[in-house]
Amino acid sequence: MQFGRTISLLFAAGALGGLFYGLVAWLLGDLGISRGLGVRMNPVLTAPWIYQQIVWGGMWGMLFALPLSMHWLARGLTLSLLPSFVQLFFIYPVILHQGPFGIRLGILTPVLVLLVNGVWGVVAAWWLQTVRGGGYR
Repeated sequence: MQFGRTISLLFAAGALGGLFYGLVAWLLGDLGISRGLGVRMNPVLTAPWIYQQIVWGGMWGMLFALPLSMHWLARGLTLSLLPSFVQLFFIYPVILHQGPFGIRLGILTPVLVLLVNGVWGVVAAWWLQTVRGGGYR
């Protein structure tokens, strides 16, 4: 029973992080910040798009099961590096054909990817910290 609760908690934390990830990515595009930085990342805020961010965020939330002993903020930022690496080394170059690190979207694409994934990690870690009082198990 405890295993199911833990998995549910990790998924919920990641999903909340995914929601914030999606909203921040959209907001950066909608406000023209991405464009101002020379990056062509301007997602449209639609139900299917935000749903995808929530579901993937929840799945990435399973990373919080890793036994890392560190402050919740450092933990969130550290774990956000894995989805960033997947996006920069696999999704953009292999799936979307946007070159290494998504460079065809703009030279600062890696910076924005690290930023929005950092938002995911911090929100998820904060929520776990709040709900669990510092423990993740």
